[in-house]
Amino acid sequence: MEHEAGIRTRDEAWSGGESRLAQSVARPLIRFLAQSTSSGVVLIVATVAALVWANSPWDASYISFWESEIDLRLGDWQPFVSHDHPLTVRDWVNDGLMVLFFFVVGMQITAELLVGELRNPRAAALPAVAALGGMVAPALIYFAINAGEASADGWGVPMATDIAFAVGVLALLGDRVPSSLKVFLLMLAIVDDIGAILVIAVFYTDQLATGWLLLSFVGLGLMGALRSARVWYTPVYLVVGFVVWFAMLRSGVHATIAGVAIGLLTPVRPLLGHRRLEIVEDVLSGDRVEPAEMRDASWKLRESVSVAGRLTALLSPWTVFIVVPLFAIANAGIPLSGSVLSDAASSPATIGVVAGLVLGKPLGIGLAAWIARSTGLASLPAGVTMRHIVGTGFVAGIGFTVALFISGLAFDDARVADEAVIGVLVASILSAVIGAALLGRTPRADGPT
Repeated sequence: MEHEAGIRTRDEAWSGGESRLAQSVARPLIRFLAQSTSSGVVLIVATVAALVWANSPWDASYISFWESEIDLRLGDWQPFVSHDHPLTVRDWVNDGLMVLFFFVVGMQITAELLVGELRNPRAAALPAVAALGGMVAPALIYFAINAGEASADGWGVPMATDIAFAVGVLALLGDRVPSSLKVFLLMLAIVDDIGAILVIAVFYTDQLATGWLLLSFVGLGLMGALRSARVWYTPVYLVVGFVVWFAMLRSGVHATIAGVAIGLLTPVRPLLGHRRLEIVEDVLSGDRVEPAEMRDASWKLRESVSVAGRLTALLSPWTVFIVVPLFAIANAGIPLSGSVLSDAASSPATIGVVAGLVLGKPLGIGLAAWIARSTGLASLPAGVTMRHIVGTGFVAGIGFTVALFISGLAFDDARVADEAVIGVLVASILSAVIGAALLGRTPRADGPT
């Protein structure tokens, strides 16, 4: 059925129909994917699946599958290698697919810095200072516990906050927390991501192959020049971006840094500005629309949205619901036998990660925010109290995705890496429970403080 204007609505698509499949599957799935908590649910399911698989009678298949090497050759040349070995299935997830996740993160950082909340120094001061405290305190606590141990290099593991889980916890609390607190957490997590990316790039990089690294810089420079020249043709960026990723992979710098760097160079301002309504009105004003006019209007509509905006909307569902869950399945599957748990309970790596995330995050964030407020550097958002800040600090202790990622880079000993992962899982659960309980019982303030 068509409306009077002759325009069909989204409800008239198949998913909006009356078929049993549309009613029982399509529409519930669409509603679930639209919820802010759904990404966390999918990530939890993926993590449980990994743990069940790794502790099932088919546990050997978990190791053999993810450690299977994919040997792609061009004659005698092996282009895709890690430590002189072909990339495994897990490597392709961690070094390949996760580039898309960090690419989206890079675009979000750029958008926040140039056109978002972080462009205002006054508004950015509190979450920036709090994020810095929330990175330094966990790292110091971890290092103090692991000083002199083989696991000391894992100090970067408890520094990271998982945005999807943290925001999901606040979303579950609904109106019980001020909306300004959600903005504060998002801004804090963005700054936290910047810190985690710098830690990965500077401290968790293997020996450098300077020739390949130089090639990656040349590619990034070319992308910057293309952006300055207002070249908006996406296939050109795909080719140059692949070269940057490949060169970064061969250079020894972790390949995901390429995704962040490319994201930072992606244009976040639209070519034509926000003129979508006027463009549509111009095209539909006549009695008949010619194909050339439609193509021109389509181009103008597309370019009234930034490249970063289009790519973020396109890639975010794939990274949130496919890439990150795959990463969790590939990396969270550790044996949980009695001996493993017993060793983890006394392991400096496990204790350091738990203490860093559960205690260090709220301590660092709360203390840094209190200093910023006391010195007049920043004020608390409307309706937010210091108790809200501390509660958010506990929520920020959910360090799942990036914490697991760094643990895979920090340890050469697989046993220590597994103990750190156990620490991440335990700390994330404790932080979520404590943070939600504290925030759910905290009354709002009357105004800015």
